[in-house]
Amino acid sequence: MKKQLFSLAFVALLGTASATSALAQQAQLSPTSVMVGGQAMLPSKNIVANAVNSADHTTLVAAVKAAGLVETLQGKGPFTVFAPVNDAFENLPAGTVETLLKPENKATLTKVLTYHVVAGNMTADKIMAAIKAGKGKASLKTVSGGTLMAMMNGPKNVVLVDEAGNVASISTYDVLQSNGVIHVIDKVLMPK
Repeated sequence: MKKQLFSLAFVALLGTASATSALAQQAQLSPTSVMVGGQAMLPSKNIVANAVNSADHTTLVAAVKAAGLVETLQGKGPFTVFAPVNDAFENLPAGTVETLLKPENKATLTKVLTYHVVAGNMTADKIMAAIKAGKGKASLKTVSGGTLMAMMNGPKNVVLVDEAGNVASISTYDVLQSNGVIHVIDKVLMPK
């Protein structure tokens, strides 16, 4: 009988600890927190601090580290980052990611990654307003010096077209950061 009572007390204690941990995590969340890759993206953290927690962006994070862009994306900004998920990298031609991650290809990798970044804080509302003002298209100048074309695909879905004509859909909008905003996309965008 004592063993059963001890077991019940232990289970109750574990439940309380688990609930306390969940409450502590919930306390950090704000109404603007978004779940990405199974983790809450906290608006109080910068782009890199949030991205490293997303299980959906491990390839992107590895590429950012290999390109030496961590410090830049932790900077003041603001930056708008169109962040491809792991599947987007896996769908590139075989060997592309491995080739880009080689030290001798750092300049090319940097160009590809900064092609996914726009200076400023371009929330979904701002992108959609720019598309409307451009009569269906908005040209976004990237940090790499290239251009992305933003268009609507339906009443609420923004798509991006890269300079090669590839189309990426935004799957998660307005992941607010302390130094900008992230929009999750389903394809890797490629500059010319």
